[in-house]
Amino acid sequence: MFVLNRSVLMLNATFEPLTITSARHALVLIFKGNAVVEAVSKYIVKTPRLNIPVPDVIRLVRYRRIPRQSRSVSRKGILLRDGYTCQLCGQRLAESDLTIDHVIPKSRGGQFTWENCIASCRPCNTRKDNRTPNEAGMTLLKRPMAISIHSKLKNLTRDEVSWAKFLFY
Repeated sequence: MFVLNRSVLMLNATFEPLTITSARHALVLIFKGNAVVEAVSKYIVKTPRLNIPVPDVIRLVRYRRIPRQSRSVSRKGILLRDGYTCQLCGQRLAESDLTIDHVIPKSRGGQFTWENCIASCRPCNTRKDNRTPNEAGMTLLKRPMAISIHSKLKNLTRDEVSWAKFLFY
């Protein structure tokens, strides 16, 4: 039953990524006629009469209007977005060893927003102090941005490489 718990990317009828679901749920949607397969994995569910290929990507037949949700800024979200990596020195650390640093310090009007917060190790955060990275002689590994389904999925592993052509990041 492990195969039925695999992650499957679900697209809207317009090929816009909606969510990630289980292979079990994806197969139910396909058999009900609510979705079609866009990419197939190498796995197969074997029954006495059928061999059913497990999908990697499915697309809904009908368009689903999904209201846009803004993701609230959180420590966990920033650490996930940055891959638990200090954005100043590039060192990957445990969650407990990372801090949240404001690119533009709070004392200078910097806000707690996706675009102004980064994951930082304690030594880098201390070294940067109450300055911008440029003033401290440090460079950011990447520009901080708000997260979406695309940023959650940018570190593809296993067979999810087939998802890449459906994701835009």
